[in-house]
Order: sequence, then structure tokens, then C-alpha cells
Amino acid sequence: MPLDGVVMKCVAAELNKEITGGRVERVFQPEADEILIHIRTRNGNRKLVMSANSRYPRIHLTESPKENPAFPPAFCMVLRKHIQGSRVLSVSSRDYERVVSLEVESSNELGDLSVKRLIVEVMGRHSNIILVNSENIIIDSIKHVDVDTSGVRQVMPARAYTPPPDQGKTSPACIDASLLIENALTSPGVSLGKYLLDRIKGFSPLLCTEICRRAGVDENAPADSLEADEVRRLKETADSLLAEVRAEDFRPFVAFKERGRQTPTDFHCVRISHLFNKIYMDSINQVLDLFYAAKDADERLKQSRAALYKVLNNAIDRCKRKISLLQENLKSLEDREKLKLMGELITANLHSIPQGASRVSLLNYYSQEGEYLEVELDPGLSPSQNAQLYYKKYAKAKSSYAHAVEQLEVSREELSYLESVAQALENCKSQADIQEVRQELEEQDYLPAQKSRSGVSRERPSGPYHFKSSDGFDIYVGKNNRQNDFLTFKMSHPDDIWLHARNIPGSHVIIRKNGKEVPDSTLTEAAMLAAYYSKARLSSNVPVDYTTVRNVKKPRGAKPGMVNYFNFKTIAAAPDESRVGRMIKQE
Repeated sequence: MPLDGVVMKCVAAELNKEITGGRVERVFQPEADEILIHIRTRNGNRKLVMSANSRYPRIHLTESPKENPAFPPAFCMVLRKHIQGSRVLSVSSRDYERVVSLEVESSNELGDLSVKRLIVEVMGRHSNIILVNSENIIIDSIKHVDVDTSGVRQVMPARAYTPPPDQGKTSPACIDASLLIENALTSPGVSLGKYLLDRIKGFSPLLCTEICRRAGVDENAPADSLEADEVRRLKETADSLLAEVRAEDFRPFVAFKERGRQTPTDFHCVRISHLFNKIYMDSINQVLDLFYAAKDADERLKQSRAALYKVLNNAIDRCKRKISLLQENLKSLEDREKLKLMGELITANLHSIPQGASRVSLLNYYSQEGEYLEVELDPGLSPSQNAQLYYKKYAKAKSSYAHAVEQLEVSREELSYLESVAQALENCKSQADIQEVRQELEEQDYLPAQKSRSGVSRERPSGPYHFKSSDGFDIYVGKNNRQNDFLTFKMSHPDDIWLHARNIPGSHVIIRKNGKEVPDSTLTEAAMLAAYYSKARLSSNVPVDYTTVRNVKKPRGAKPGMVNYFNFKTIAAAPDESRVGRMIKQE
């Protein structure tokens, strides 16, 4: 995620063109470490987001909606007092540092004009948003940094603002590429990529890697091991890239892992040749808004998943503990038949057992070796009463064993169900998918039902995933257990092909036959989907069972997604994410 000094310079330049002269109309603080400013410009209203989040610090224009708290935090009130209604004078960055300054002019309490700066420092966990007056004194900041937090630099109200400490790097504006590479040759043992990163101000690992890749040199190679031709190419590519940066020859883009608009993986404003699946945009602000909106959506998905994972993991742990206890109980009851045998031996020897005896040795007439068994007796009971006591113990043990076997089967079925829900949660790609899993857990009493507002109905359930095989057959994959049931028992024809990973939590998969014979290639692709949408996604060889839908039955009272099937065959499949992406049908 290369939000480096070069990108920040590009952002500042765009913002300076876009919002200079605009009026700050409203200020909000939607998150503890995030500020949203509404600015009215000649070209329309703009929303400027500033974040000091340790994972995703940034500043850019945004179109994404933000929810605002009912009660504004203290820093938001300070900003409203000092900059709301002000005019934006300029936006600038500090010499390829990840620091952007928004300079505004506003009237004070006496009506006099004063200039203030809102400084955004994008520095990982040290990121901050700081309001400074015309005398360079800090008015307030979104994060207070006192002497206990940092002995190097404090950020507190009423103190002078000092920029982040210089790291001793050279600005791209004045660096000599040829001299830089020559100096690298005299640094034994240091990788070339790290050397460049430690010397060039504002450069991220991505840009250092780009210099090396353009020159056809391994960025991890020791700088002093380069051949003469490699040194020449490095000087040329370093000089070329630095010239692009100095000329502000920017081409903002966002890159994806694969073709299509999945979650973006990288971005920059300089041409990067070693990244693929790039989409170029007119504005770095558009790039950042797209990138961080996707990251924000992913983060919200993770948070929504985390709450349900906690419920599921607790239920799964409880289920496993119960299974363990039941297995221990069954093990302790393995000798229950011996209780019955002892009762029978006592009954057969009532005439020879003396009254008040605590132990007797009786011939086990069931044993071919004619061995004797030592039988414990209660001396306070008669031999007949001791026999009845053993019969009662046997009856109780027999009943306990049968109950434990029944409960063990129920617990194993529940565990299988919970693991299938966990797998469905793992496959969720939207808040709507997660909400469907939540509703299923509510219906099964693992979660209390959410109170819905009066007159507001729940969202309509989404449909299963739809794929097209290479032979043109429709393949459907259930997203969760309720969809699995609907797909198998409502949506499918009895002659359609049903697939599922063997003994592994996962999705039901249906091949729609439409009266045709299904070729092996389509069957293989459907099996691959069944393996991919199962708990064995990371495996290389997954057994997948398949049969016709008419051979799939749902036991009475079974939980959603739980079925029995027969007359099946098995095929081995290897999950393949790239093939899944190519097969999915865009509805």
C-alpha cells in the first residue's frame, strides 16, 4: 500500500487545484481518528477526508457516504470553531514528505482575519491531524502525544509545532541518480532495493522495486555485486524515473490481483511496469477513494464476520467439549455387561455365599477356561439383595450408554452443522451475505433475534452463485445452508447433478442438465467449485461426491443444509481461484 511522499505530493497538487478558494461549510468527525470536511468550490461541493488511522492514514477527496455521530467529539468542535466558514488559501506538501498542509483564512472573535493550518501527517501508527495558528502554535490535534508517549516530539495544545524529524534522505528534486548508484556499489552486503529506499526521500518499496525491474536487476541482490552493464541500466532507469517524478508526469492507477474489479491491491501515480491488471484514472483522488473504500468495505466485512465467528467458535468449542465428555462417559461404561454377569453369578451361588461377606470368588461359568471372578459385596445386604444391586447398576449403565450414544450422534451432527455455517461465513462477500448467515443463526437460536424497526422488512435473500461451464452448462453454488436447501430441494430438477465435498463442510453444487448429458469437463469444473467453496479450499486434492438430486434426502428435523445421499460416485478435484473467477456469470 504505497501511500508514499510522491503520491502525497500528487494528492496535494490536485487538492490545491480542486479546493483552493473554496469555503469550508461543515466539519464532521465520523470516526475517532477521521475528519470529513465539506467544501463549497466554484466547481461544486467537495468532501475532503483526513484519516489518522494507524492502518489506513490518508487525505483525499471522497464520494463515499459517511455516518456522523450524534454528538461531535472535542476535536471536531475545535475545528468547527476555528475553520468552519473559512476560505481555503492553499494545499501543499513538504518536499516529498508524507505531510500535507491545508491553509485556511477565517475571522476570529473580533472579526479580524487570521490564517491557520490543518496539517495531516501520514506516518503509520504515528499519523496525526494537527491544527496550528499563524504563530505556529498547536491549537489542538486529533491525537495528543505527550512526553510519556514520545521523548522525541510532543504534539500537545499550546506548544510550538515541529515537523516530523528528518530521516536523512535526499529529495528527488536534487538527487543525482548516477552518483546514487555509484555510492551503492561501495555498500557491501546491502540489498539494492533497501539502499535506494534508505536514500531517496518520498520513495516507497514499490518505486525502488520499479527502478530495479526496469533495469532487469534483482532488488534483493547485494548492491556491490552488480555487473558493469547492470550498473549502466540502473543509472538510466533511476534517472528516468526520478525525471518523471520531478516533472510531475503522473498517471494515477489502481491495480488488482486479477482482471475485473475485485479488491484492489496497489495504487500509485507513477507508471509501474511490473504491476498488472491496472486501471488508469484521471485523478489520484479517485484512485485513493476507490482503494480505501474497498479496504473500508473489507474491514467492515471482517468486523461483521468477527462478531459471528465469536458466537460460532463458542458454540463449536462447547460442542467439542460435550463430545469429549460423552466419549469419556462411553469409555467408562464399556464394562457394563460385567455388572450383569456379576449379578447372575451371585444369583447362581446364593446358597454358597455367606451372610455379611464383603468379597467372594465365584466361578465364571461363561468362561471356557473356568476362571474365577472376584465379586465385591455390600456386607450389610443379603446375597439376593447384592444381586439385585448389580442388576440395577447394569440397568442404569445400559440406559446411560444408550443415552450417551444418542447424545453423541446429536452433538456430532450439531458440530457438523456449525462448521458448515462457519464455512458459509468464510465465503461471504457482502454485508447481505453475512446478514443471511446471521438470520440462520437467529432461527436456530444461536443468536437472539434482532429487533427490526416497525414497517421495515428484512432484505430479500440473495441468490446462489451462478457459473457457466466451458461446455455451456449452468452451475449453481449455495452461499449458505438455507440457500443449499433451497437450491437442492426447490430450485433443482430431480435429474440434475448434485455435488458436495465428501465429509467436509461446504456448499451444495448443482449442474443444471436440461435433458442433456453432462460431459466430464463440466463435471470436473463443478467438482472444482464444490472443493473451492468448502473447508478444504486450500487443499490440492479434495474428494467430491456426486449423484442426481433425486438421491439426496433431508432427514426429518435436520438442521438447514444437512442431508443424506446415496448411489453416489466420487471424483478428485483441486480448488482453483483463477478458474472460479473466469467461470462466474455476471447477472
